[in-house]
Amino acid sequence: MRSPWRKAVVSGLALAMMVGGASAAFADNGKGKGNGKEKHSAKEWREVIEKNFNAQRAAAPKLDISGKIDVKVQFADVKGSDVEWAARYIASLASKRVFDGFEDGTFRPRETITRVQAIKAAVQLMGLEDEAKSSKAMNANLNFKDADKLKKEHAWAVGYVAVALEHDLFAETETMIQPNKPADRLWATTLLVKAMGKQEQAKEKMNAKLPFKDANQIPAGSVGYVAVAIDNGWIDGYEDNTFRPNKPVTRAEMAALAARVDSQLPDQTSIRGKLTDTVSDGRLKLESQGDSFTVELNSFYFIFRDGKQVNVSALQKGDELLIRTYDGKAIYIEVTKLATEERRDEFTVSGKLHTFRLNSSGQVSHVTVKETNDDDSVTTSTYALSSDFAIEDGDFRDLVPGVSVELKGQNQYVHTIVIK
Repeated sequence: MRSPWRKAVVSGLALAMMVGGASAAFADNGKGKGNGKEKHSAKEWREVIEKNFNAQRAAAPKLDISGKIDVKVQFADVKGSDVEWAARYIASLASKRVFDGFEDGTFRPRETITRVQAIKAAVQLMGLEDEAKSSKAMNANLNFKDADKLKKEHAWAVGYVAVALEHDLFAETETMIQPNKPADRLWATTLLVKAMGKQEQAKEKMNAKLPFKDANQIPAGSVGYVAVAIDNGWIDGYEDNTFRPNKPVTRAEMAALAARVDSQLPDQTSIRGKLTDTVSDGRLKLESQGDSFTVELNSFYFIFRDGKQVNVSALQKGDELLIRTYDGKAIYIEVTKLATEERRDEFTVSGKLHTFRLNSSGQVSHVTVKETNDDDSVTTSTYALSSDFAIEDGDFRDLVPGVSVELKGQNQYVHTIVIK
C-alpha cells in the first residue's frame, strides 16, 4: 500500500515549482513589448534559481519591535489522519518562510489550492519573493485577458504573476491567469517537467504507454510529460492504479511536494551535523566535518524522526540532523539518518514516588522513587528528568508521594512518567 505522502507526490509536486516554457502572454516591461524574450537553457535556469534562492535566504527572519515571533511552524488545524502526514512538510517550508499559513494562524490543509496561490508558492520557493514585492513587479502591465480581474480580486498577487511571467512559469498556450481555478494534477505535472528542464525528454516519450487505468484521459500532447515525471520518481498513481489528471490539489499536498522539491534546491539556511551527546539544557551538541558546535533550541520547535513528530528526548546520539534556525535558535529539526548504534542506555524503573525536586524556574527536574527489590528490600533512587518529559495516564496533580509510577528513560534522563 502506498503511503499518503507518496500519493501527495502525484498531486502537489509540480505545483511547487511551476516553471514552464515561454508564454504567449508576457509582462509588459513598460516599453510596450512582450515578445522576443530569450528562453533560459536548463543550465541557465538552474543558475537563475540558485542566484535568487540564495539572495532571498541570506537574511534570516527578524523579531518585530515588540519581540513577537513572526514565524510559525505548526498550525492547530493540521489535525486528523487525513492531513497530519503533511505536518512535517508544512513545518519544513514554514521554517524557511516558504508557503506558510494565513494571517489568522491557520494553514487550511484540506482546502483546494488555487492557481494564484500556487504561483505565489512557486515564486517563494524559487527565492523570488522580494522581486515579486518590488514596485516594478507590482505595477507591471500583464497581457492576460483576465489581468483586470486579477488586479481587482487579488491585488497582492500582481507582482507574483509578473515574476512568474518574467521567468517563464506559464505554458505557451495560456492567455488567461484563471487565478481562482483549482490547480489540477495534469497541469501541475506538465509544469514540473518543464521546470526541471526536461522538455526534450518529454517530446521523446510522447508515444509512451502510461501504466494507469485512466490513461485515456490524458491528452496525447501531455503523455510525454507524465512519462518523464514517472521515470524520475516525481509522481505515482493511486492505489486503484489511476492518475486522476483532473483532480484538484489540496494545500497539504502542495506543501508535501513543495518541500520535496525544496530539498533539491540550493540550501544555505540549514545546519547539518551529527548529534554527539544527549540533549540537555535545551542544547544540541553536534559535529560536522570534524568541527564541534552547539545549537540552542527555540522555545517552540518541530522535530521529525523515523516517520513521526517526536519530542527532543527521542533524539539519539549518532542521529544526523538537518536544522533550521530562527533568531539563532533551532525551530525545525529533521533526522535525515538514524543512529546506527543500539540504544544501550534505555531504562525502565517501577516503584512508588517518594518525592520530587524543582529547579530554579519552579519546574520539576528530578524525581525520587522507592523500588522494591526481589528480596523485599527497598532502594531509593533519584532520576533527572529531560526538559520535555511527558506524563502518561495522569497529570502533575497525580504526582503525590506513594503513587505507583513507571519511569522510562534514556542516557540517564527520564522522558516519560507513567502513573499506575
